[in-house]
Amino acid sequence: MDDFLTVADADGPTLDRILQLATALKRERDAQVGAGASPVRDFLHGRTVALLFEKPSLRTRASFEVAVHELGGNSLPMWDFEIGLGKRESVADTGRVLARYAHAIVLRTFAQSNLEELAEAADVPVVNALSDHEHPCQALADLLTLKQHVGDLAGRTLTYLGDGNNVAHSLLLAGAIAGLNVRVGHPEGYAPDSEVVARARELAADTGAEVVVTTDPELAAKGADALYTDVWASMGQEAEAEERRALFADFQVTPDLMGVAADQAIFLHCLPAHRGEEVHEEVIDGPASRVFDQAENRLHAQKALLAVLLGAD
Repeated sequence: MDDFLTVADADGPTLDRILQLATALKRERDAQVGAGASPVRDFLHGRTVALLFEKPSLRTRASFEVAVHELGGNSLPMWDFEIGLGKRESVADTGRVLARYAHAIVLRTFAQSNLEELAEAADVPVVNALSDHEHPCQALADLLTLKQHVGDLAGRTLTYLGDGNNVAHSLLLAGAIAGLNVRVGHPEGYAPDSEVVARARELAADTGAEVVVTTDPELAAKGADALYTDVWASMGQEAEAEERRALFADFQVTPDLMGVAADQAIFLHCLPAHRGEEVHEEVIDGPASRVFDQAENRLHAQKALLAVLLGAD
């Protein structure tokens, strides 16, 4: 795996390797912090990771900066007003320059094509920290969180409810690779990209996973081990917020919908959340919620990802 632009860049053994290492790093960190010791390792000693942000960030920036630090490396965060990706100079030239300074580049951007152009030009690993098409690092944290709850992912079921967006795309691909059944319940007109669904089904054919896309939220939720949702209007879609509230109302994750899922099912959300919109406050603040474990797991999953990409694990 040279880059991580999409979840599908990781095959089954590589995905399993990342999740196993993330589990070990989490366990080790918990023990060290509990004992008052530093969790810093030397996996990335003497190495620098450039962090580029076209979009605002809380979890992505914090988790990657802490991850690089705890791996013993140095982070170089930069905002769009500093780099002007594709404006002050081409995306390719930005990649060529940063590859001379850093050992890896992490980019949170709008267009997936920016990641592809950057990776083509840079001779260091490039990581997709979010694009309009995929959110693969989030999917790693999601699988890690579910794995901590149910153990082996094969044959288990995760249901995503809402917009067939970047998060849905990465969950479809990640689940298919891991042998996890993934269902997407969406309103009419908001299905995930048909090419992503087709690719997920190709991958699922090799692992025995099931991929279901439906406009029936109860059908999607029935018997699932986890119900997952995201905001109904993402960054750049604010003008559609009111219209989406009406169209997505039946897809709110409520206590009743959680009752349709499996016993002991958990609730997941990539955050930030809008209580009272995509999720009822009794769900996100209730005992089934694992959203803050999920947010924490961004750190462990990304530490493992960087270690694997840079051959330091």
